[in-house]
Amino acid sequence: MATTTCSTSPDERTGAVRRSAVRSLLRLWPFVRPVRVRLFLAAAVAVVASCLSVVIPLVLKWLVDGPVSHGDTGGVWRGGGYLLLLGVAEALLFGLRRWLVSRPTAAVEAAMREALYRHVQRLPVAFHDRWATGQLLSRATTDLQLLRLFLVFPMTFLLVNGATIVVGGVLLLIQQWTLGLVLMAPVLPLMVVCSVFQARYGQAARRAQDQVGDLTTVVEESVLGIRIVKGFGRHRNQARAFGELAGAVRGTELRKARLLAAIWGVNTLLPELALGAALVLGTVQVADRQLSAGTLVAFLSTALALRWPVDSIGFLLAMSSAAATAADRYFEVLDVPPVSEEGATPRSVGGEPVDGERPGGGLVFEAVEFRYPDAPPGSPPTLRGIDLHVRPGETMALVGATGSGKTTLTALVPRLYDPTAGRITLDGRDLATLTREEARALVAVAFEEPTLFSTTVADNVLMGGADGSAAERAAALRRALRVAQAEEFVAALPQGTATGVGEQGMTLSGGQRQRLALARAVVGRPRFLILDDPLSALDVHTEARVEAALREVLATTTALVVAHRPSTVLLADRVALLAGGRIVAVGTHHQLLRENAQYAALMSGGPARATKRHEGEDGR
Repeated sequence: MATTTCSTSPDERTGAVRRSAVRSLLRLWPFVRPVRVRLFLAAAVAVVASCLSVVIPLVLKWLVDGPVSHGDTGGVWRGGGYLLLLGVAEALLFGLRRWLVSRPTAAVEAAMREALYRHVQRLPVAFHDRWATGQLLSRATTDLQLLRLFLVFPMTFLLVNGATIVVGGVLLLIQQWTLGLVLMAPVLPLMVVCSVFQARYGQAARRAQDQVGDLTTVVEESVLGIRIVKGFGRHRNQARAFGELAGAVRGTELRKARLLAAIWGVNTLLPELALGAALVLGTVQVADRQLSAGTLVAFLSTALALRWPVDSIGFLLAMSSAAATAADRYFEVLDVPPVSEEGATPRSVGGEPVDGERPGGGLVFEAVEFRYPDAPPGSPPTLRGIDLHVRPGETMALVGATGSGKTTLTALVPRLYDPTAGRITLDGRDLATLTREEARALVAVAFEEPTLFSTTVADNVLMGGADGSAAERAAALRRALRVAQAEEFVAALPQGTATGVGEQGMTLSGGQRQRLALARAVVGRPRFLILDDPLSALDVHTEARVEAALREVLATTTALVVAHRPSTVLLADRVALLAGGRIVAVGTHHQLLRENAQYAALMSGGPARATKRHEGEDGR
């Protein structure tokens, strides 16, 4: 079979990059629109202020050809006053522009940061499984700062400098068209050079910003894992890895600096050569009496007034390219479809559609199958053919070897993930038809690895959903801490429940963090409770006290408990054995000990009888 290879020329690639950059920056309009009046007014003020700088040469022409040449001292003072007024007006207008632009650009940055954070909270868990934290942090901080700087400076001054160059060019041609053409000669070469520069600088800027995201990830992981780094004496390895990434960022930044130096040099050299040629030619014309001295002074003053607008083009394009790549990175996250907060159409089981209500209460899994979004094509699903009924008010223990899919199964109930096939019902209602807010009001979860936030003990626990008055919330907090057997250690903290727990709760022990996570799960009195091995970090005596208190909660809720130890299994009314992503046995603890050798091996710590067909499956 013949294949055809399509190639693009450098000009086409440059044009594509430029169009992409423009599209990326245009996508900022919904955020800019609420403050557009103030931004447009600031741009108009800046244009007027910049144009005043090219009016000053006209006053100089009048001053040289008039009062100076005629010896009119009063006229000279009057001309000096005009120049002073124009200078003061220009300074005031630029100050007004700065005042006008500061508040709206800060508002745009805040709105974009808020939109990003709100969107990230609504993205599926699978997205967070794939994306490094540092990449998200750099988009929410560094990239948004670049976009704010673009709105403050390049966006305005590309317009201002463009208008100044046009007005100044017209004045040059009016004053002396031959000298004007000499000064205009570098325009076309500069446009070509700037076009190439913008494309190359944009690529380097994108690479640098991605590398900064990777560097942020390393810093974040090293800080959060500082105990591991120090415990294993791996600080040199971490420093080496950080140094390599920092070196890569340095190399990219140096390439950006070289590109910027090149464009700045070209933007300075060509206009200076043209200005030198115009100066020589103009001097000759004055000597030949073809041009007045005042006209030459005005002409050269106008040319000098245009020097900064021309010289700054490369700098402004560099900032615009960096802003365009920042916008690309920002919208990469914003373009990821969020998880729908609304309920969906009920799924069918066995090819027959059903409505949202199902007979029977409790927690029911019907032919549930699940495959992770990032699973390799053709790999077996993590869960398949899951049929399980946890009766109302019943506690079901979920037991299985590591990698059998227990955590994945429990993650489906609060809709952290949605089943690939099949259906889950809560008291007869299809979980897919519930909004995520409704589902999470019914279901509470305590994960094996507890996560606490940098706030107080009370705020961490009450995050579980206790509502009502301050007195009711305080009562719910006390009850939850009692159930989790956390009252004693919380009371011993410096400020009790008002004590901050530090980042990730690292000021507490593993068992203390786990008990607070358990308290958070039970504080809202949920109808369905999912516990993923919630007592693994507790000592035997504390575990016994927690189990005794937890029985009161389990008596009034429908619970699914991931268990690895017999003591936790004994909390349950029945046990489900999960192997290779399937439920292979359901019964009481004692019944399964007698009748199922695999369950007995798991509970006794002996060798499990794993079959070949389960090997290599992706259970999580």
